[in-house]
Amino acid sequence: MSPESIRRIGILTGGGDCPGLNAVIRAVAKTAILQYRIEVLGIEDGFQGLIEDRIRPLSFRDVSGILTRGGTILGTNNRCNPSRWCTGFAAGGTPIFSDVTGTCIDNIRKHRIDALIVIGGDGSMKCAAPFVEAGINVIGIPKTIDNDLYGTEITFGFLTAVNTATEALDRLHSTADSHHRVMVCEVMGRNAGWIALTAGVASGSDMILIPEIPFHESAMEEFIGSRMSGGPGFAIVVVAEGAVAAGGQQTIARFDPTSPDPVRLGGIGERVAEIIRARTKADVRTTALGHVLRGGAPIAADRILATNFGYHALAILLEGARGRLVVRENNVFSDVDLLVSAGRQRLVPTDHALITAARALGTSFGDHEVHRLGTRAQSTTV
Repeated sequence: MSPESIRRIGILTGGGDCPGLNAVIRAVAKTAILQYRIEVLGIEDGFQGLIEDRIRPLSFRDVSGILTRGGTILGTNNRCNPSRWCTGFAAGGTPIFSDVTGTCIDNIRKHRIDALIVIGGDGSMKCAAPFVEAGINVIGIPKTIDNDLYGTEITFGFLTAVNTATEALDRLHSTADSHHRVMVCEVMGRNAGWIALTAGVASGSDMILIPEIPFHESAMEEFIGSRMSGGPGFAIVVVAEGAVAAGGQQTIARFDPTSPDPVRLGGIGERVAEIIRARTKADVRTTALGHVLRGGAPIAADRILATNFGYHALAILLEGARGRLVVRENNVFSDVDLLVSAGRQRLVPTDHALITAARALGTSFGDHEVHRLGTRAQSTTV
C-alpha cells in the first residue's frame, strides 16, 4: 500500500494510563485531519476494543481541548493481549486463553483501516507484533511512566511521573527533618529504576534503591545509622517497586493470571522500612505513591514530547513507513523497527552518569561501594 492510498487510520491506547495520552491522540488526529485529510477512528479500551469491535470516528471537535487532560478519552486496558485473550475459566478457576488476532484483523478490514497507531509501552508493542507480522501496518508511539521501552531514550509520561514523585519526596523531607525520622517512599517502575533514580536525585534523597543495583542490608544499616547518629538525624529513602536485596527476589503484591504480565509488584517499601527499623532502631515511616504517579495533567515537557511523537508518527506513515516505532535518541526524533522493541525493556545502566553524580554527592544505592564513596566524600568536607 502506497502512502497516497492511506485514507483511514485507527488509533488505540494500550497498557496503563499515563499523562500525555490525550496529547498524543490530539496530535495524531489533528495532523491526520488537517494536513492529510485522513479519517481517524478511535479504538476504545486498547486492544479489547479491537477484539470487541468498539471503534468510533474521531472528529476535530472530539480531540479539541484535550491537550491538558490526564488519562485517555479512548480508555485503555493493561490486561488484554489478542494473542492470549482470556475467554473463560476452567474448573478450579484456571483461565482459558485463545488467540483472537484473526478477529482483530477482521475488524481492521471491516472498518477499512489502512494503518494502526498503537500508543503504548513494551507490552503494547508485544501485543502489536503479530499484526505487523500479519501484514497490518502498525506505527508505535512510546508511552510509559516507567521509561523502560527499548529503543528510545525517553517515553512520554515519564517526566510528569518524576515531577509528581519529586513533589511528594520534597514534602516527606520536611516531615523527616522535623521528626528525626527515616521516610521510605516506594515508587512505580516495574523492573526499571528510572523513576526512583531521577526523582531521588531531583529531591536530594539520601538513599535510592533500584532493581539494577541489589541492596545489602549491612550497607543500609551502616549508611542510615551514620546519618541518624552523627549526621543530620533524618533520612529520605526512595525505593523502586522492583528493588531487590542481593541474592533475593522481588517483592510481589499479587498475581493476575488473566493478564499478559501477571506479576504485580509492590510492598518492597515496607520491607525496606522493616529492615532499617530492625537494624538501626530508627523511627521509620513508609509511603507508597502507587497510581498517584499515573494520574493528573501532563507537565509542559510531556505535552511537547507527546505532540512531537504524534506528529512524527503521521509524518513517517505518510513517508511510507511500515511496522516502525517513533523514538527520540540524542534529542533527535527518528524511528526503529517495532519488532525490535516489542517486549524488551530498557533498564538503568549501573554506570549511568546520573548514578555516578549521585554517588559523588554521597547518595547511597544500598551497596557497600556507594557507602564507601559517600564516606570519603563526607570526610573531605568541612
